[in-house]
Amino acid sequence: MRPVSRPISRLVSRLLAILAAAMLAAQPVAAQSVLRDAETERFLDEISAPLIEAAGLEPTNVDIVLINDPSINAFVAGGQAVYIHSGLIEAADTAEEVQGVIAHELGHITGGHIIRYGEGIGTASRISLLSVLAGIGAALAGAGEAAAGIMALGQQAAMGKFLAFTRTQEASADLAGAEYLSKAGISGRGSLDFFGKLLNQEFRYGYSQSDEAGFYRTHPLSGDRISTLREVYEADPAWDAPRNAAHQAKFERVKAKLTGYIAKPNETLRDYPETVQTIPALYARAYAYHKTARVDRALEAADALLEKDPNDPYFLELKGQVLLESGRPDEALSPLRRATLLTNSEPLIASMFGHALIATEETSNYHEAEKVLRAAIGRDRYNPFAWYQLGVVYAANGDMPRARLASAEQQVMSGQYALAMRSAQVAEAGLPHGTPDWLRAQDIGLQARALLEQQCEMEKGRNCDRRR
Repeated sequence: MRPVSRPISRLVSRLLAILAAAMLAAQPVAAQSVLRDAETERFLDEISAPLIEAAGLEPTNVDIVLINDPSINAFVAGGQAVYIHSGLIEAADTAEEVQGVIAHELGHITGGHIIRYGEGIGTASRISLLSVLAGIGAALAGAGEAAAGIMALGQQAAMGKFLAFTRTQEASADLAGAEYLSKAGISGRGSLDFFGKLLNQEFRYGYSQSDEAGFYRTHPLSGDRISTLREVYEADPAWDAPRNAAHQAKFERVKAKLTGYIAKPNETLRDYPETVQTIPALYARAYAYHKTARVDRALEAADALLEKDPNDPYFLELKGQVLLESGRPDEALSPLRRATLLTNSEPLIASMFGHALIATEETSNYHEAEKVLRAAIGRDRYNPFAWYQLGVVYAANGDMPRARLASAEQQVMSGQYALAMRSAQVAEAGLPHGTPDWLRAQDIGLQARALLEQQCEMEKGRNCDRRR
């Protein structure tokens, strides 16, 4: 038997690396952090609800999640969830542009594209593996150069097949998104405007729009997408529908808030100068000043917002946040209590209020903190920060079994599966047998164990014994 030559080994390695990359592309990016904000989440839910209904789905079953990533992108990754990068919000100028993106991503969900993603990978893998076998056969027969050629052609055919598959899915999602916009009575102008931004970005970075270049892309050429969709949108009765002024005003608020939170303070102050006293400008500057520990200036901006509307819960939340994170929890209680009341204990706002109550270090506040935090998790169980704070309250009250149960809830959501399993076991041992909390401790322990075993399997057992 003759050994496979080194050049062919490199080809095999390259092919397997490409296929592995394709498989990873189908998985959610766990490293990206989720940005959570009550006002932003409410806005995204509001503008997406008519589109979700138009897609034949239930709005309460579809999540719109904001990811902290500067790239202009959005994606779906299993289940009924649309992930939007912060860079996309920053690049958009209107709520309609964001709605166009959401409509497109809903097209992926209703088309079952994530589930069918494996079909495209499977076809590409079969072509590639056959070419590898043929190439190795040629190599063993002594035709090294022919083997390399066979394998390279097989690799190209595999990637071409896979990329064609993804382009078909994207084109399908484009048309489905156009349908949902139409059913919701939303003009496609925003969608075209956003595609125009993508096209301009491609020109800026020198991406070719030729048919040959399109062969190597996961998406159809942006120019072609615009041409196809323009025909569809301009013929639609919703084309001349007026822009929703309320949505646009809310979009400008959340975009400014996001900019203030993410961007460098000097950039925020450049884009939202002191001469501008609009709500978005005050929002952005409040966060910019808060990030640079200019507490008085941040509070001035928050108070200016409250002068415009004293009962806006998000303005009250902002002031409470600045005070709390500046070490003044006693002063933060009033605006946060009011914001919690106005939003009927919105989970994120209530969690911050509960944190402020605990941060006063007044034991007399712990009863209210427990009540507030339990209300928060009652509306949103997937809130690790609220669970952590609730655990602090339980521990302060000497209720260690429930403190460990709350820790287990927080740990399993934070990916600390080994810790969650141990916390759940301690909680179960200390809780009354058969009670709801005892049963919940059992459930979390089983869940944490299953997730830990899954993680260990993915990592091929590395460090698993230590983490248990």
